[in-house]
Amino acid sequence: MRKFEASDEYRAVIGFEIHVELATKSKMFSPAANNPDEANPNINIDEIVTGQPGTLPVANKEAIRLAAMVGVALNCQIDEWSKFDRKHYFYPDLPKGYQISQYDQPISKNGYLDILVNGVNTRIGITRAHLEEDAGKNIHPEGLPYSLVDYNRAGCALLEIVTEPDLESGEQARVFLQELRNIVRYIGASDCNMEKGTMRVEPNISVRKPGETTLPKYKCEVKNINSFKFAEAAINYEIARQTEILKKGLTPKQVTMGWNEKLSQTVEQRSKEEANDYRYFPEPDLPVLQFTEEYIADLKRHLPELPAQKRARFKEEYSLPDADIENLLNWKELTFYFEDVVSEIDEWSEQVPEPLTKKSQEGHENFRNTLIKAAANWCLQDFSAHLNGKLINPGESSVTPENFAELLKLIQQGKISGSAAKQVFKVMFDKGGEPLSIVSDMGLEQTSDAGAIEQAINKVITANEKAVSDYKSGQERSFGFLVGMTMKELKGKGNPQVINELLKKKLA
Repeated sequence: MRKFEASDEYRAVIGFEIHVELATKSKMFSPAANNPDEANPNINIDEIVTGQPGTLPVANKEAIRLAAMVGVALNCQIDEWSKFDRKHYFYPDLPKGYQISQYDQPISKNGYLDILVNGVNTRIGITRAHLEEDAGKNIHPEGLPYSLVDYNRAGCALLEIVTEPDLESGEQARVFLQELRNIVRYIGASDCNMEKGTMRVEPNISVRKPGETTLPKYKCEVKNINSFKFAEAAINYEIARQTEILKKGLTPKQVTMGWNEKLSQTVEQRSKEEANDYRYFPEPDLPVLQFTEEYIADLKRHLPELPAQKRARFKEEYSLPDADIENLLNWKELTFYFEDVVSEIDEWSEQVPEPLTKKSQEGHENFRNTLIKAAANWCLQDFSAHLNGKLINPGESSVTPENFAELLKLIQQGKISGSAAKQVFKVMFDKGGEPLSIVSDMGLEQTSDAGAIEQAINKVITANEKAVSDYKSGQERSFGFLVGMTMKELKGKGNPQVINELLKKKLA
């Protein structure tokens, strides 16, 4: 447990309960399908999910592996023995009347996750990560005197991750949640889609009075949060609400709150339960789990490169801005696609004839670095916009990494302009194809021929004597006008860099 230091200020104490629905083909204790995209109610069900008499649960081996893998990634201790327990609590969407969960012997415990916020490193303790079955979904039709139940989600493998109360602000909480989500995604344990409900977060918030060094005797849990933005907003709202109560000499009630998106505030739902309300006891129909040293070692060998490692490598190898790295890491599939594009750039770079002089080597490396930065910009801007418009991932698009890299080379070599490249890219995205062929078909080749550009400049200078005179008298805006007129004379195909250089010489 973290030791707090005395302070003259009111300081928040925040911990999380995070539910992650694991990406298994079947449910936690039954062979019924697990499909979070199923739109029709009560399709992914069977006798076990609906709690029919005489049915027995069988633990999902893949769910156990994924849960243990997350534990390893979160630096958790995985004991040799783990077991399932019955949690007696009324869920209208769990027909058995109890939930199979884990109590005193979870799969993982005593871990941590490091985060960086505003240049400060903070270690967030992971108390435990345990497996359980998810509940179904209650539907309350507006204006009708009854509720409906959809059991499609009931019985899905759910990993509950509980943190220590080590967070102190909404911003810290948001960064922590994003990092945790990325870790789980990179492992392949879940898509962690908050809109679909495959990741659900519940912050527990309390505020310490000035000078307090122990945890407050109350905490407020906030439910119904479906985005990191709302999680940060709900926490900041609760901190302000509770601080105001404490300043009046009162103590906030220990309650479960909901987040109202329309009002941007929390609303009280019910009193908060204690663990002894659940009457846990060992699940008699499931065997105890044993995790051998060999099993844990194998998990560690198969652990992929995690976001923190990838972040450091991107910084060292690609020299990208921190914001670009974070935006790439937040979209796992785009990150892998970007690296495939870089691989194509490097393959092309290796084909440059040797030997290179020191000067040409530096120029070659600068050209590579420029291409890589351009690849990141295009991935995060134009490509992302097209992907989001179609609601697809990079691997589902018609733009291959090879053609993507080829387009970037055409731009950097001055063979097409930036505006023309956008037209070419749209065709590539909509229909596929090689960029050079599309450029030729659309007649978008950029003119870099000095003779043709100089001829166009001469025409522009002759036709715009006033603009030339204004520029020579110190009006810099006139230079941009002359560049634009030259580009127009060349029908938009002139190389801007060559135009700028030749026009300055001419005007001098």
